[in-house]
Amino acid sequence: MPSKDLETFENPEPSRDYTIRIRVPEFTCLCPKTGQPDFAEMTIEYVADQLCVELKALKNYIWSFRNVGTFHEAVTNRILDDLVAAIAPRFMRLTADFNVRGGIYTTVVAEHRATGWQLPSPVDLP
Repeated sequence: MPSKDLETFENPEPSRDYTIRIRVPEFTCLCPKTGQPDFAEMTIEYVADQLCVELKALKNYIWSFRNVGTFHEAVTNRILDDLVAAIAPRFMRLTADFNVRGGIYTTVVAEHRATGWQLPSPVDLP
């Protein structure tokens, strides 16, 4: 069932910066002007600190937007804010790639960085 509850679990490797990528290919909400459905593929990328988001709870959370009228920019930032509040990641990026509406594609990218967190230097292998 749709739910606004985001369950979490302890990060199994909190001493390491590693990336968790979650692809949500079937996000839906409603256009606040017309009431017609909007469809998007969302990509959530994050570096966990102490907590990770539980995937079934995330699925139900995403489902809770199905009948909500909202602008693309607002829903992307709302989801990012809710995820950050639930798990307090070191870094999180949410990319919402909306399908065409009226000949226009919209992609909204929102990011969060924890205070003091620095991206580790990439390793260039020969």
